[in-house]
Amino acid sequence: MQRTGICTLGNLINDIIHHVRRYPGSGELTNILGEREKFVGGLACNTALVLSMLDAKLPIMVAGVLGDDSEGAFIRSQFARHQNIDTSRIIKGSQTAYTVVINDSETNQRTFFTSCGSGDDFTAEDIDLTHLPARILHAGYILLMAGLDREDADYGTGMARLLSRAKNLGIKTSVDVVSESGNRFRRLVPPALRYTDYCIINELEAQQITGQTLRGADGTLHEENMEQALKELKAFGVSAWAVIHCPEGAYGLDETNQFVSLPSLKLPSGYIKGTTGAGDAFCSGVLYGAHEGWSLVDSLRLGTAGAALSLSAADSYSAVRPAKDCLAFYRDMGGQ
Repeated sequence: MQRTGICTLGNLINDIIHHVRRYPGSGELTNILGEREKFVGGLACNTALVLSMLDAKLPIMVAGVLGDDSEGAFIRSQFARHQNIDTSRIIKGSQTAYTVVINDSETNQRTFFTSCGSGDDFTAEDIDLTHLPARILHAGYILLMAGLDREDADYGTGMARLLSRAKNLGIKTSVDVVSESGNRFRRLVPPALRYTDYCIINELEAQQITGQTLRGADGTLHEENMEQALKELKAFGVSAWAVIHCPEGAYGLDETNQFVSLPSLKLPSGYIKGTTGAGDAFCSGVLYGAHEGWSLVDSLRLGTAGAALSLSAADSYSAVRPAKDCLAFYRDMGGQ
């Protein structure tokens, strides 16, 4: 099989966004500013739509669960605007997942309250990988898909079983996780990393997985620990690229274990309209570069540009441009 394209598998979510002046402490009241907004969200939605913006001819496949409800119809309508997105691998459930997103207008930080709906029912058996023509399978979020996070006697988790099967068929694999506190990272993520080619996560997630201090309690970024954290991700089994992104920059180890880093773009005051999905936009740029055979550093440039552009709109993807235009934007904004 001549493989081409990228399959995004995982969370298909409706994001319901509220803006507040300041996120309240426990027991406190805060005012909601303006009207609520509704956008698509989740890994399988965000990365598929950003990839389509980067390249309208790239074959994109989406796999996951949508309810037969108005929320599911809304997500399908957004996919239908893009002729290169194939939704035939989306299965029907009873309830579409949704997330209430609270945007703190002072800090631009987001807090998420999620109902996974029927997405929790998706398992490794719900996609026929033998007939999947994709070159890369991007799956997740780990920690937010109960069916794939479930313990597996042979592989550790259902996600690890899925990734192993994909690799055996010649499909490159990629994973992403969600940020949460607790000890589930050490239990659920390492089994999947044994069968992962591209791991693209943020600094808080990498800190939870590796134990390396990357973001201090006072908010300080510890860049000096990035390379070691990336090496530890590789030691878990990541075979090609291990990448960590954060607001300050992007860091990675390529397939030869060469360390690369790039600072984020300096954006003008008032530029940021929303941060929801920026991590998925970054990930999409890196995956596109991997699909096209680019170097890791060039892929990080595209990821950085895509994430920066996504920040200029309230949703995750509508402000993203074709890949060549993203790179032009990167240069115009002083990118290295």
